[in-house]
Amino acid sequence: MLKVKICGITNYNDAIQAIKSGADALGFVFYKESPRYIKPSDAKKIIDRLPPFVGRVGLFVNEGIDTINTISKYCNLTVSQIHFEVDEEALDALDVKTLPVIRAKEPKDILQYSDRYRLVDVYSENYGGTGERLNLEWFNGIDCSKIILAGGLTAENLEEVKKYNFYGVDVSSGVEKIKGRKDYEKVSKFIKNAKSL
Repeated sequence: MLKVKICGITNYNDAIQAIKSGADALGFVFYKESPRYIKPSDAKKIIDRLPPFVGRVGLFVNEGIDTINTISKYCNLTVSQIHFEVDEEALDALDVKTLPVIRAKEPKDILQYSDRYRLVDVYSENYGGTGERLNLEWFNGIDCSKIILAGGLTAENLEEVKKYNFYGVDVSSGVEKIKGRKDYEKVSKFIKNAKSL
């Protein structure tokens, strides 16, 4: 069954509604330029109140290993999502499980980190939550069992990804009322549709 991550969580109500709707993981953006940025101390307050067995993912852009390790431990993250160019050695140096992000410009990009679980998003000057979509044809003939797809996903277009057998999907802007605030109806519908694929 397709795993679902709801990203860009900024408050407890959005977090708990996503979990009640069946989200497997929540994403917290530790990138100050993002409209969905949350301070580690605020993320920790939310995470401390979450039920067990829910994935807690921190999104990092251009941060050093020490910073990522410190925030990951402080917030009790299960995964650190790395949104910048990084080599295998750096990924292995992190204390928490890592999810490298591929910001794909062309088909061959999605083959990076092919031995790892990875998130594939469309390339953008901005990082995450742009609502832009990847060309799904790039995944034809590719083993997608370790790929989490992001970028421009909504409850309405999820059916298009079914045949690729992705490990999971990641949504942020597609389930928002405004940037940083979730629309509970959209969240519920998205998760329901993803879980029925």
